[in-house]
Amino acid sequence: MAHRFYSHQAQGFVRCATATPRVSVADPAANAQAILELARQGHDEGCDLMVFPELCVSAYAIDDLHLQDALLAATEAAIGEICAASRDLAPVLAVGAPIRRNGRLYNCALAISRGRILGVVPKSFLPNYREYYEKRWFAPGAGLRGLEVEVAGQTAPFGVDLLFAASDLADFVFHLEICEDFWAAAPPSTEGALAGALILCNLSASNVVVGKAAERAMLCASQSVRCLAAYLYAAAGPGESTTDLAWDGQADIFELGSLLARSERFARGGGLAIADVDAERLRLERMRTPTFNDAAQALGHPETRFRRIAFEHAPAFADCGLRRHLDRFPFVPDDPAKLDQDCFEAFNIQVEGLAKRMQASRTEKIVIGVSGGLDSTHALIVAAKACDQLGLPRSNILAFTLPGFATSDTTKTNAWALMKAIGATAEEIDITPAARQMLTDLGHPFAGGEPVYDVTFENVQAGLRTDYLFRAANQRGALVLGTGDLSELALGWCTYGVGDQMSHYNVNASVAKTLIQHLIRWVAKTAQFDETATATLLSVLDTEISPELVPADAEGAIQSTQAIIGPYELQDFHLFYITRFGLRPSKVAFLAWHAWRDAGAGTWPPHFPEEARHQYDLAEIRKWLALFISRFFGFSQFKRSALPNGPKVVSGGNLSPRGDWRAPSDGNARAWLAELEANLPEAPAAP
Repeated sequence: MAHRFYSHQAQGFVRCATATPRVSVADPAANAQAILELARQGHDEGCDLMVFPELCVSAYAIDDLHLQDALLAATEAAIGEICAASRDLAPVLAVGAPIRRNGRLYNCALAISRGRILGVVPKSFLPNYREYYEKRWFAPGAGLRGLEVEVAGQTAPFGVDLLFAASDLADFVFHLEICEDFWAAAPPSTEGALAGALILCNLSASNVVVGKAAERAMLCASQSVRCLAAYLYAAAGPGESTTDLAWDGQADIFELGSLLARSERFARGGGLAIADVDAERLRLERMRTPTFNDAAQALGHPETRFRRIAFEHAPAFADCGLRRHLDRFPFVPDDPAKLDQDCFEAFNIQVEGLAKRMQASRTEKIVIGVSGGLDSTHALIVAAKACDQLGLPRSNILAFTLPGFATSDTTKTNAWALMKAIGATAEEIDITPAARQMLTDLGHPFAGGEPVYDVTFENVQAGLRTDYLFRAANQRGALVLGTGDLSELALGWCTYGVGDQMSHYNVNASVAKTLIQHLIRWVAKTAQFDETATATLLSVLDTEISPELVPADAEGAIQSTQAIIGPYELQDFHLFYITRFGLRPSKVAFLAWHAWRDAGAGTWPPHFPEEARHQYDLAEIRKWLALFISRFFGFSQFKRSALPNGPKVVSGGNLSPRGDWRAPSDGNARAWLAELEANLPEAPAAP
């Protein structure tokens, strides 16, 4: 048996399906078989929960046939067949059927698990307008609580006060509502979520008209965002009566506003949409969102009015893969349109932030150090656009290149080319004489001719550069623009105080290294500057990432940042999931393994170079994740606790102590490293 690490269930996921069976009008026996056919398919696919359409056991569009006792008796018998067959099936089945109780007929959702009817939830809001006439046949369920009902030889809880929770699979807690319920101003699922349900399910019929699919998707997405939940929606499809209506079988799965899966609409044979819902992430998101808990308090704590129906799910904890799209670059979407929009917004947020700071400080000049690397390149073009926005000449940007012991001709050439191309006032200050003098004053071995390139050797250069920039700003009435990015701050890869950690304002502090690369590419692609500047931007993108503080070795190899602190593409992945959602390190490793183990699988951001498409095995992921944890939690917080101001740009992209991330500077990484070590297998499984 595979290690639990590889199980989606062990990693906090619940595999959900929205199912569209082919319905037979007023033929419960045939409908039961259609439901079970899809249920068996879901079982084989490793599903934990399957949601079927409204009244799928009887069919929805049968009008007054709902009031025929023979039809209702046949429906109850069909429910019995579904229950009997479900004993050998893993998924919990949520099916729709008309249910008789106390002389009334209710439009109901039934939750069935391994032969047991867990509960029956009546529809609260019955549409009775335009093409709908449900009050002719059904009684409303709103307000019914604490009751029971006899169905197919079983006594089951009945009412709108039911939550269903697996006793042996953490965070598998779901709520049921029916069609019109989530078109209402106050959907029952809102209280269900506030009572603790992480997965909200809608059994719907919902005939289709032009434009309605988009409306349904909007409601599902908004409810999943508002309730910090997953929302499963299954609409009636093929086989329903088309006397006056038509059906498209829309079946969607949303999580926090994102579409995870969607079935084919108008499919003649029906079908399934399957996705792994991250229920653990949803729980953690609620923990860090006080507004959600305030809403529960404002509504009188709905959990006190709900019955939590426990069931034994008996998860297999097997390796069934992961049914969920993962962006390799969580700060960089794969979808071209979304990436374009994100880059537009991110760049303009940075420009707006800097422009406001210049106005507020009554400063019209900017001092910036330009190395020819990614970060300073991007900060420079942001500065250029800020000057444009304020109506200032770009010559007000006082750009300095400050070559040291290991500055390469390539980066220096790119720095000069870009400074000239955008119209900055460009100067060069060679810091090597001052650095030699400082190293001599310190009695450093390098001053005596020894090739000792330690942290002192490196930070003397970083510190001098910053010192020159601040003094130039004093001299010329300017503010110093910081260039360091989010990824470097997370890893502590910056020189504290008199170094690149400090500035008057930093436009890059909330932008990950992987996103900066795409922002520069977007600026080039959208021709924000002239052809000369654009060509230089593309040259910068092709340059090895290096601090250029240590001379090249005998073979000419330069100092590589990523060889020391890990690939930025992996470390940004770790950064996002650990800081944005607070996930366990072993789960982050699980996600990284699925996202990065095969360069040929899945999608990449548009225009991403083929030669840069890497893959990593679990051993590599473990190595670099452990290093990230050690640096992030172990010793670099003091640098983040003293961050200069800068605008928040992306969700999950802010480590300011005044913003998203507050932590002690004297913490340690032991708990995170121990969790990683305890829950990863010794060796990765064969692909």
